[in-house]
Amino acid sequence: MCRSIHNLHNFEPAATSDEVQAAALQYVRKISGTTKPSKANQEAFDRAVHEIAHITQHLLQDLVATVPPKNREEEAEKARARALKSGRYAAPAA
Repeated sequence: MCRSIHNLHNFEPAATSDEVQAAALQYVRKISGTTKPSKANQEAFDRAVHEIAHITQHLLQDLVATVPPKNREEEAEKARARALKSGRYAAPAA
């Protein structure tokens, strides 16, 4: 799956509509195999992004979590630490 599609469920604060829209766009790009559809396909592409974002929002609202929500900033810090440890990224300059 796309690396840029992230878990949006069970976070505090909850996922924004912009995050849901971005995930839907990445999904449609991956499935269609293009980042910029032709003029002939633009309407279908945009409609798919809209519908996937809409149903994703419903899914996130309907899911039930059995554990407390994760803190977005703490999870982002953990992800940065993992990336640094893996050697994929250099440590920020002091």
